[in-house]
Amino acid sequence: MHPTQHPQGPIYVAGHRGMVGAAIVRALKARGYEQIITRTHAELDLTRQALVEEFFAAYRPARVFLAAAKVGGIHANDSFPADFIYDNLMIEANAINAAWRHGVERLLFLGSSCIYPRLCEQPMAESALLSGALEPTNEPYAIAKIAGLKLCESFNRQHGTDFRSVMPTNLYGPGDNFDLANSHVIPALIRKFHEAKVKGADHVMVWGSGMPRREFLHVDDMAAACLYVMDLDVEAYRAQTQPRLSHINVGAGTDITIAQLAELIADVVGFRGGIRLDATKPDGAPRKLLDVSRLVDLGWQPRIALRAGLEQSYEWFVANQTQARQ
Repeated sequence: MHPTQHPQGPIYVAGHRGMVGAAIVRALKARGYEQIITRTHAELDLTRQALVEEFFAAYRPARVFLAAAKVGGIHANDSFPADFIYDNLMIEANAINAAWRHGVERLLFLGSSCIYPRLCEQPMAESALLSGALEPTNEPYAIAKIAGLKLCESFNRQHGTDFRSVMPTNLYGPGDNFDLANSHVIPALIRKFHEAKVKGADHVMVWGSGMPRREFLHVDDMAAACLYVMDLDVEAYRAQTQPRLSHINVGAGTDITIAQLAELIADVVGFRGGIRLDATKPDGAPRKLLDVSRLVDLGWQPRIALRAGLEQSYEWFVANQTQARQ
């Protein structure tokens, strides 16, 4: 598959302080892109339409990576549903509309695998979208993400834009959130095992039965996939998508049980104590694996093996503990 040449004009990465946005900026710089525009939330509130319009009119980006979003764990999603649906709808609507109005050549919207039904056939194919009920705890967030990809599809159909969408699996890596009250499973376990090692604890408690299977992708692989999909020529992208089904899953294509993951992280961290599973705690869905055959057919596959990625994540956590705990 032959990607297109560098765009003629600046690239705007929305959400560059987030884990994925930061990885996209790293990937762009590594490939020699110099005209990269970023703005913090304090500098540009994407929920404010007038400010977004002013920004796009002034800077005229050629391409946009829309990685900005309000994100959080189960507790945050369940506690602040209005914030999650409103903020994400506003960010997407303002940025995508402004991109069309101000002649953006190409835009890539980043969604989430939570767009798929709670009881989805595994692995989850793009065609499963809107085929069943969503997971109730993060339904408002999921609906906002579905709206984002449908915005891209609708602008493409009505206005002939080239707006694309990717749906990532569970991501981890440098810049992750290691707050135990609100983090995902990999950063939570890295921190738990590290602190147990430092304290000399004899065991670590892991929530659930350990039986659920999950898929994990390193954030630098995700960034590489984003650049790859963004750079595909129009014919190649459209050959793998449809006007009303234009998103592409991004994942590792393999999964692992939570018990196996815990053992692997304990080994990476160097924790020599025991692992106890608390089966009284919820497991969540028994399996969440993306069907990544579309992306594989387009010629892209991840490069970072799980163990190597976990080792890198642990090194980053140790070197950035104060920041990682925020």
